[in-house]
Amino acid sequence: MSNGRRDLVGLSRAEMTAVMAEIGEKPFRVKQLWHWIYHRGSTDFAEMTSLSKGLQQTLSELFVIGRPEVTQEQKSIDGTRKWLLRLEDGNEVESVFIPEEDRGAVCLSTQVGCTLSCRFCHTGTQQLVRNLTAGEIIGQFMIARDACGEWPTPRDGTRQLSNIVVMGMGEPFYNYEETAKAMTIAMDAEGIAISRRRITMSTSGVVPFMERCGRELGVNLAVSLHAATDEVRDAIMPINRKWPLAEVIRACRAYPGAHNARRITFEYAMLKGINDSPADAHALARLVKGLPCKFNLIPFNAWPGAPYECSSMATMKKFAEILNDSGFSAPIRVSRGRDISAACGQLKSESVRSRKNRDEESEAAAAV
Repeated sequence: MSNGRRDLVGLSRAEMTAVMAEIGEKPFRVKQLWHWIYHRGSTDFAEMTSLSKGLQQTLSELFVIGRPEVTQEQKSIDGTRKWLLRLEDGNEVESVFIPEEDRGAVCLSTQVGCTLSCRFCHTGTQQLVRNLTAGEIIGQFMIARDACGEWPTPRDGTRQLSNIVVMGMGEPFYNYEETAKAMTIAMDAEGIAISRRRITMSTSGVVPFMERCGRELGVNLAVSLHAATDEVRDAIMPINRKWPLAEVIRACRAYPGAHNARRITFEYAMLKGINDSPADAHALARLVKGLPCKFNLIPFNAWPGAPYECSSMATMKKFAEILNDSGFSAPIRVSRGRDISAACGQLKSESVRSRKNRDEESEAAAAV
């Protein structure tokens, strides 16, 4: 709600139809509104020329087309852009746009903070505050489109914002319903129109929702694996004690739609002396044998006080070579946006630091 007005962003088509019925409007209005909100990116009912002036006025009195508030935008030397977004209740999240030569991915957050406490992830050191709504999740993508001037939705291959990766703050499957609703909006062909093949959902291994995601959404799956044994994974990812490796891999093998053309991605942070030995690489290859998958080897992004160091490049290359020789693609990811704390595992830390600095400045000013 914004000053008593309901936000239309984030409503499913069925919900928007019900809302229009409440004010006496026919279902065809939903098609019109959907076009203006999600195809053209409009935030003002007065711009909606297919609606009468009277209806524009009525809608503006009852509803809003919301966006999170951009409180800070940073641009990396490599072109990566990060937005610090303030939500209506004052909480903040971060979103990132990672451009490539002919395309680009927007990394979306699904929670304020995170509850998983993975020891190698700075985001995981932030306390979980709450889940995001579908509107707050899809609103992050819409902010990126605003910033890149990519409205109306391009219908050809010229898109800058071609992909969505749900890999930001939080565990998406701990907020499955709202995340799924947001992705359904993103995939709607009459609006944002991102193909399910260009959406990747990341999970740390919340097994009960993995099959459901594949069945209901059909998007690509990325699993934060980071270890080849339960002993190591227990130590660095507490969630493994609830759903150990055998259960996670079993769920991956059963993931609907997984085949050689749509392989599951295993994210693997390279931690010096922890999970980066040749023995680990061989164990990893045995663990996923026969599973249509690929690996994404991630150089560890350290932060002040971090308990780990990044593996050496020589170690990472040897690790990748072993996986390659076992028949798996295993590129070493080039970290993007490190200089603006936008790389993997770094989201939110900068916003917390900024907020702390603002609070300290306010306290100092009040003491004068």
